[in-house]
Amino acid sequence: MSGNKMRLALVQMHVDAGNPDANFERLQSKLEEAVSGESKPELIMLPEMWNTGYALERIDEIADPEGQRTKAMLSSFAKAHAVQLIGGSIAEKRADGVYNTMYVFNEQGELTSQYSKIHLFRLMDEEKHLKAGEELGQLEAGGAPAGMMICYDIRFPELARKLALGGAKAMFVPAQWPNPRLHHWRTLLTARAIENQMFVIACNRCGTSGESTFFGHSLILDPWGEIIAEAGEEETIVRAEIDLALVDAVRAKIPVFEDRRPTLY
Repeated sequence: MSGNKMRLALVQMHVDAGNPDANFERLQSKLEEAVSGESKPELIMLPEMWNTGYALERIDEIADPEGQRTKAMLSSFAKAHAVQLIGGSIAEKRADGVYNTMYVFNEQGELTSQYSKIHLFRLMDEEKHLKAGEELGQLEAGGAPAGMMICYDIRFPELARKLALGGAKAMFVPAQWPNPRLHHWRTLLTARAIENQMFVIACNRCGTSGESTFFGHSLILDPWGEIIAEAGEEETIVRAEIDLALVDAVRAKIPVFEDRRPTLY
């Protein structure tokens, strides 16, 4: 990484609902693809619930106990390739239930932060099968503070603003966002970028699970809300370089945070 610049790779992949073994095997191949080529990424990100998909009726049976299998694989890969790894999210089984949890590993393979989804999506019956997290998702990326949100979380602008006020210059969003709501996906992510003057890096899955189809369109947006990179609907590795110095420049040009009136709202 040079200065505030950071090379990113997003793993947009199909997820085989209810088949963790197939998903771990697919992910291993995709991770190897992500670090190949001329310009190795410094940070790799994965989609939401990539280990199990939304096989919620069986989630208690197939979720990763304490995330042990996931942690071992992602830690080993991050260390072997000296890359920061935002492990999308997985179904993580704890003593009190199953959580939708993100893990972040540094270049030494150390688990540096984690976040469990705090807004559960009732349209997919998440609240019947999963437990909601109770803490904000914060990490460091490219030497700068950043935030984490998972899928449905992006419909809650208060959460993004809270993380931005806490110093976040980038937001990382793994998702399983289905058809037909592509317009919502792009609009909400763009709004979160513009209103908080931050980078938004969103990795969606693709493919079909049961009755649901997922359109991909993983996105990397700059603090103006301009698209730096966008995937199509197929499996792919989305690559881009971002310059976190742009955040301070944008916030200085339009001083939204200084002009807030928190005594009134």
